[in-house]
Amino acid sequence: MNTPKGSNPLLDFSGLPRFAEFKPEYVTPAVDALLAECRAAVARAEAADTPAEWDAFVAPLEDANEKLGRAWGQASHLHSVMDSPELREVYNANLPKITVYYAELGQNEALYAKYKALAASPAFAALSPARRKVVDNELRGFRLGGAELPADKKARFMQVQEELAQLSTKFEENLLDATNDYALIIDEKGELAGIPDDVLEAARAAAEAAGTTGWKFTLHMPSYLPVMQYADSRELRQILYRAYVTRASEFGKPELDNTPLIARILKLRRESAELLGFKSYAEESLEAKMAESPREVLDFLDELAARARPYAEKDYTELKTFARDELGLDEVEAWDTTYVSEKLSVARYSFSDHEVKQYFPEPRVLAGLFRLIETLYGLHIREDNAPVWHPDVKFYTLYDRAGQRIGQFYLDLYARASKRGGAWMDDVITRRRLPSLDGRAEGMQTPVAYLNCNFSAPVGDTPDGGKKPALFTHDEVITLFHEMGHGLHHLLTQIEELGVSGINGVEWDAVELPSQFMENFCWEWDVLKHMTAHVDTGEPLPRVLFDKMLAAKNFQAGLQTLRQIEFASFDMHLHDDFDPNGVRTAQDLIDDIRKKVAVIIPPAYNRFPNNFSHIFAGGYAAGYYSYKWAEVLSADAYALFEDEAEGYGGVLNPEVGHRFWSEILAQGGARPALESFKAFRGREPTIDALLRHNGMA
Repeated sequence: MNTPKGSNPLLDFSGLPRFAEFKPEYVTPAVDALLAECRAAVARAEAADTPAEWDAFVAPLEDANEKLGRAWGQASHLHSVMDSPELREVYNANLPKITVYYAELGQNEALYAKYKALAASPAFAALSPARRKVVDNELRGFRLGGAELPADKKARFMQVQEELAQLSTKFEENLLDATNDYALIIDEKGELAGIPDDVLEAARAAAEAAGTTGWKFTLHMPSYLPVMQYADSRELRQILYRAYVTRASEFGKPELDNTPLIARILKLRRESAELLGFKSYAEESLEAKMAESPREVLDFLDELAARARPYAEKDYTELKTFARDELGLDEVEAWDTTYVSEKLSVARYSFSDHEVKQYFPEPRVLAGLFRLIETLYGLHIREDNAPVWHPDVKFYTLYDRAGQRIGQFYLDLYARASKRGGAWMDDVITRRRLPSLDGRAEGMQTPVAYLNCNFSAPVGDTPDGGKKPALFTHDEVITLFHEMGHGLHHLLTQIEELGVSGINGVEWDAVELPSQFMENFCWEWDVLKHMTAHVDTGEPLPRVLFDKMLAAKNFQAGLQTLRQIEFASFDMHLHDDFDPNGVRTAQDLIDDIRKKVAVIIPPAYNRFPNNFSHIFAGGYAAGYYSYKWAEVLSADAYALFEDEAEGYGGVLNPEVGHRFWSEILAQGGARPALESFKAFRGREPTIDALLRHNGMA
């Protein structure tokens, strides 16, 4: 349905999204038109005279559903990065229509029968492996979508899915609104001792923009974290900490409290699972993941916790001793840990995060990231032009050695009030082979991705009157590399079938492999020396400072590992053996998990579940363990680069890089992730490299 320029841009699939022309009022007519097309395609596909063949019913359905996905994807993306009352209203008005359509699709018995007939036909064996995987995934999707349920249970299952979609959206909106709702104005500069100048400059600018004097601090990470890390005022840290950990809870506005949403989401997820014949939502969730059972996941987490706990206890003892002996703090409270950790790190390794940050201006970081990709994979990355949703957004094209375009991506790096927190990658367009039309030859649709972060925007001027670039902490550089890893997984696929191309069809607990793999390069001198330049002097990062960073790499790794295990265990228990219809709450459960797993127990008022959007709004329900699960894979994969480094002269080995591309990135979801890993590594994964990388071997 290509439309002439000037009509509804959401119905134009001839190229990149026309963000500059987007208006909220375009969403409803586009969704309605595309849903009508999709339902017409479904009717044709399920008709008795339509043969159970790929070209006859699978391909036309894919074409229709892809258009709906691309149009709705634009609205969803803008809802995440440029939220407004008008967009929120139309998004929430159309979300039920989208949810109902996909629920209907998953329950369509005639389509299910047609896919089963295709799978049982002689023609199935002649399909490519990727197409056979698509069919297998569809059959599983029908079973999990309720296609085998009786009519009354189908109707209830659909109601549950619709309500869950609305509740997840409301959870994220409440968290964004609660975050934006808070601001702290400080009038006395004496209260801001210890906070770096560039952070104060941003806070001063924020206050001026709000029409007030002094310094404005918010709960957005670029404002919140430096206060927790550097502010000498314990009172200031405590005020902001309490505001942050009680967002979207009963301690704030009642209409933004996520507590009742959590309870309802858990009840509905359990009901959904039981309707499908599963004991718990965790069992349902794992059907499409690498892990076989909740017990396997919990055993994995328990083993990792047992390995990490001695290191975490040692970390905490050192923290308390330093706080008492050097800072005069007899008790280390929750609002002290980040501050004391920074002081301890500086004392031990003789550098601060703020010192390092001066060497990571945005242009140099991006140049270094792109150089790494070009070296490993023989690609070229060039900034390009495209309509964008905000002036800060950049757009890039990837080319192969022959100058052919193989993918493109948007880069939206800075935090703003209209943007949800965190960092994430999402797909815009997926690689696929386009069918020939009207006598034209078939072609290849190149993939496009969104890469989103929440870093500090540039502040301040240079001596010559120009604007200073944004400066990134090393942790933010790691985050950028992480999201780029997801992006490369989507952009470098060589699979041509939509359902298993790029990140599509990849098991959820393997999807973090390429992203966490990329993080390792942030600790390589051969990478960092090309991506640093002091913001004032232009001098590269000194090797002596890099060596200090490397020595501090596993600083408090035990504590950090236990923190991730705490969240992952909470998530898995919450969706497996927790009774959502009982008297206990999600808060009760995490309190119990902390007693078992954590060595640092936060205050009783900490309401972490209320802002755990990963599992209540972000698709990680019964899947948060995948960060650690995939880290085993990513660390072991990176170890091959380390193994080959001595003979090659470093880890930037294009031969191993191309092998990683061809066996993991290129394969998308066309084969099981474990098969892809073994094809790259030559064996099953082991935990050894992860423990070694974390200093816990």
